Amino acid sequence: MNRNLSRMPSFELKDIFSEKKFRLDDFKGKPLVLTFWVSWCPDCQRDLALKDALIKKMSDQHLQFLMIHVPGRESDPEAGLMFMEQQNYSFLTVQDDGMQYFDKCRCMSLPTTFILNKELQITASLNDKSSFEDLMSAIGNVVP
Repeated sequence: MNRNLSRMPSFELKDIFSEKKFRLDDFKGKPLVLTFWVSWCPDCQRDLALKDALIKKMSDQHLQFLMIHVPGRESDPEAGLMFMEQQNYSFLTVQDDGMQYFDKCRCMSLPTTFILNKELQITASLNDKSSFEDLMSAIGNVVP
């Protein structure tokens, strides 16, 4: 886990289901769990299912979740949309512009999750080898 309190790089990305744009600053004010993923990755599939179950059990008044699909790591750029339509997850998902934001955040693996405090500073980064306990510990450090 990385204890770097640098600010997360800004973005403007579109909802995977629509043309609605979101910026990182839209999430300021509450801690944010931000995860990069692709549809073909078994670790990503488990991670998304786990986070969806977590969202359904937690109150959204203290924590936000945002998933970022990385189409530049897919063989078919529409694979993420098809996957999300099949899964019917409850979290917001936006789509990277190829791999631009993924690269800007210096991600090396999928899934990659960043835990951000309410000021959008990175308090932890988790990779494909991180456990559920790692995730909960990181969340516990930013949720009141």
